[in-house]
This record gives sequence, structure tokens and C-alpha cells, in this order.
Amino acid sequence: MIHLEKLIKNDRLMRALTGLNAQEFMNLVPDFEKQWLASRQKRYDDTARRERKPGGGRKGFVKTIPEKLFFILFYYKCYPTYDVLSFFYDCNRSNACRRQQRMSAVLEAALKRKLVLPKRQLRNVEEFFKAFPEAREVFIDGTERPIQRPQDKEKQKANYSGKKKRHTRKNLIISTRKRYVGFLSRTVEGKEHDMTILKAQAPPRAIPKKIKTHVDLGFKGLDTEYPDHRISMPQRKSRTRDLTEAQKKRNKKKSSVRVLVEHAIGGIKRLRIVSDVFRNKKAGFDDQAMLISCGLWNYHLAMR
Repeated sequence: MIHLEKLIKNDRLMRALTGLNAQEFMNLVPDFEKQWLASRQKRYDDTARRERKPGGGRKGFVKTIPEKLFFILFYYKCYPTYDVLSFFYDCNRSNACRRQQRMSAVLEAALKRKLVLPKRQLRNVEEFFKAFPEAREVFIDGTERPIQRPQDKEKQKANYSGKKKRHTRKNLIISTRKRYVGFLSRTVEGKEHDMTILKAQAPPRAIPKKIKTHVDLGFKGLDTEYPDHRISMPQRKSRTRDLTEAQKKRNKKKSSVRVLVEHAIGGIKRLRIVSDVFRNKKAGFDDQAMLISCGLWNYHLAMR
């Protein structure tokens, strides 16, 4: 059994096991508790002819609200199998799975209450400013996560990433200079091109023309398609001619700025649930896991 009282006194261990320090963890507890009680009440209201009120009956293997929050954060940060989780908590692996699914929804609601979840769609300028109220420039990049090889041949083809040479799921991220993730695309198959995702879920016309947009060569053609936008993109050498020294210096300068979005992605991927090979089979959980991971990263930045 994990002794939370001892862990809260050790910031290094808390960061290693949950991704948050003790202060960040305790600050999240009240919001998590409110959402947990709300979900329990909803479950009670939705169950027909239930006599036992919320809170009645046998207590689970995680009894207090801080223990429940630690349980789900530990799962996201360390991504143990359900067998390992059941060993640590002395419970059945199926029970551990059910608890994880229920508490993931509560954690997502708590992060939404904290206003740290990224937007999922940018359709116009108004939605852009809701996601990035103070931004003068944004950084766009795609990120992939490895998954287990699907058994279905069609799913194998759809999820195979030629870039990563393996089966993946992909998201597009738009962040600020402070590494805050303001937009997260829906999770798509690994073979989807970054430009395709951008046009479908966050079309460049939704980004104000005065906002500088930093992209890499995966978005080649964006600057010619939207010439009136401020798009910063490195120059690619042609097949017949190398780049000049001046062009190389400009590319290096642009890369040194654009690396900030890589730092944002690296912050998200501190959680092993979005960096290790994704094992969960529940439909939609790959998207929820990425959304919660982005929310936890934004929450960490907001608490600094």
C-alpha cells in the first residue's frame, strides 16, 4: 500500500510518481473532490430504484479524496499495467481498470474547472482569441505516440507512420511562447499528414493575420497558400542547389525559436501514458489521455 502522508513531504518523489509537486497536488484536491462528489451524485440519480445513498456501502481500496487523486495521477505518470496497479493497491485488476476509467473522467472535469484544458477546435478568430487571449505569436507542430500493432489489416495501414516507421496515433498542438498548449486536435491515425489535420481542425484562416505563426517544413506550402499571414518557416534546399550560409543562419535562428513547441510537447510527454507504447483498447481513451496530459502540463505551468 502507498503511504501518501510520507510522499507529500518529498517533492522529488511526488514529481516522480505524479508529475506534480506537493503544492500543485494539494491545490488540485478541492476541485477533484467537487467533481468526484458530483459524479457520484449523478450516478445515484441515473440508477433506477437505488436505495443506498451516495457514500453508503463498502469502501473501496482508495478511500480518501487525496488517495483517489494520487491513484489516477500515478497511473498517468508511471503508466503501470493493471496487474502492477492491483499489486500496489491489493485489489483485483478489473477493479483497478474500472477505477482508472471512472477517475479519468473526474480528473478531466477537475482540470476543466481549473480552466487549463486546451481547446479542441478553432473555427474562427473569436475562438482563437478565447484559446490564446494574450498571444502575439503561436507555434504549431504535430506529435505522434506509439501504439500496439493492430490486428486488423486496414487499421494497420491507417495507423502506420512512414516517418516513425511504426504504428502511431497523432495530434496537432498549438502552443504559445510560454509553452502553454492552447489547442489540441482530435486524435487521428498515424498516417495523417500534419497539414491535413491543420486544415480540418484549425484552419489557418482562424488565426489572425497579425499573429506570427511558427511552423516546420511539415507544413510546406502554408506560406504560399496564405501569403497575407505572418508565417515563419525554414527554407528547404532544392535538389540542385545547397542553401547559402545566410540561409542556413536564418534557418538556425528560426529553429532556435520554434524549439519552444518541442519543449511544450516534451512537458506533456513527461507522463508515460503519452510517451510509452499505448496499450489501452477502450474507444476514445487515447484522445482523453492526451487531453488530460495537456491539461496537467498547463496546470503545472499555471502554478509556477
